[in-house]
Amino acid sequence: MKDQTYRQKDTKDGASPNRDPITGAPGAHPVGAGVGTTGGAVAGAAIGAVAGPIGAAVGLVAGGIIGGLTGKGVAEQINPTAEDAYWRANFQNQKYVEKNAAYTTYQPAYRTGYEGRRQYPDKKYEDVAAELQSNYEKSKGSETLSWDKAQPATRAAWHRFDQPPTRHEDGSKESNRKY
Repeated sequence: MKDQTYRQKDTKDGASPNRDPITGAPGAHPVGAGVGTTGGAVAGAAIGAVAGPIGAAVGLVAGGIIGGLTGKGVAEQINPTAEDAYWRANFQNQKYVEKNAAYTTYQPAYRTGYEGRRQYPDKKYEDVAAELQSNYEKSKGSETLSWDKAQPATRAAWHRFDQPPTRHEDGSKESNRKY
């Protein structure tokens, strides 16, 4: 019941506000934070191991905290609801989209791209293309778009986050991702 109240109050069209499971704050990104925490903890432990077991333990904790915050930051830059809305409005303008194709044909490919970018924030597209293909094949459902035809959409959704922000004369920045 409480979740239903938040859904109606905090979002449009019943979309989930992605609440933090502990605090209830909207905009939680547990996957991004988890991936960052794990990577940071492993790196911190390895670096700290030079100083012995105590250094490894301290490095594990410090690396985990820093990595978790970094992973959460990357994940927060990618709003799946906004990305879906962007591609729904813009997919027909893409060269690779077949004439008269429905958005639902390309939707799993776009989702694979932006979710992959969130899952692998420090990787290049080319380094994880095989994993993205596997993810697409598992998640495409009843859509019959082959990977060869889906890959350009996945790549476009991935690379949408590589655009640097526009700098204004006053020094402020503006994201080039328009929702």
